[in-house]
Amino acid sequence: MFFILSKIFNFFTHPFSWVVIGLLIAWVTKRPRLARYSFRGAVIVLLVFSNTFIFLGFARLWETEGKKIEDVEHYDCAVVLGGMAEYDKSHERLSIRRGGDRIWQAINLYHLGKVDKLLISGNNGFLLGDALDEANQFKEVLVENGIPEEDILVESTSKNTYQNAVECKKVLDQHPEIQSILLVTSALHMRRAEACFTKAGFEKMGQFSTDHYTGPERTFSLSQIFIPKVSTLNDWEGLIHEWIGYLTYKLVGYI
Repeated sequence: MFFILSKIFNFFTHPFSWVVIGLLIAWVTKRPRLARYSFRGAVIVLLVFSNTFIFLGFARLWETEGKKIEDVEHYDCAVVLGGMAEYDKSHERLSIRRGGDRIWQAINLYHLGKVDKLLISGNNGFLLGDALDEANQFKEVLVENGIPEEDILVESTSKNTYQNAVECKKVLDQHPEIQSILLVTSALHMRRAEACFTKAGFEKMGQFSTDHYTGPERTFSLSQIFIPKVSTLNDWEGLIHEWIGYLTYKLVGYI
């Protein structure tokens, strides 16, 4: 039930939804003052949340700091959290999304000897089912690309970050040889993920955040300040989702 409610609630955390709601109110209401304020509000939301410069300022405050691979210590296993791909039914293959940097960096860590094994966690985080079985499908791809099957573990039942942590603990409890893990997920997601894994009982754990929006040096361009971008609305949705997710997990005792 929590999973279903969270997906429904996501609609109301997307800035574009706020724009649509404001325009709908302005269209259907018979109160001129309400219509005027709703329309103005929708325009303001659209301008603010499509501004990349504003988004990057807030993202910088939430993202965890990245690491160079050469600075990473050795770990027994990298735990790679799902939410990286969609499934292309037409061509029967995984299609990487922005979060796919997680698996790319994990592969690099493995080949450089920073981790001995990979644990891919996550099944299908969509409300309506489709052909995505992320962990198992990624394992097939990695084996096809030369990583030994015995070095790849999967956890294919979890649908959210809390379940990632709980189910990964069950998997790794069956592998006592794995004493230390490196948590690999997106920089925006790392705060909530790390808190969940700590709550689940992982002690010898490091973190390696990926697909950063920002970096140590604050840089920007004039286009980021003055040119609205529709894609930034989606970027805001991801950041707001993490804020609300972290607060919700805190309230229900997941972290």
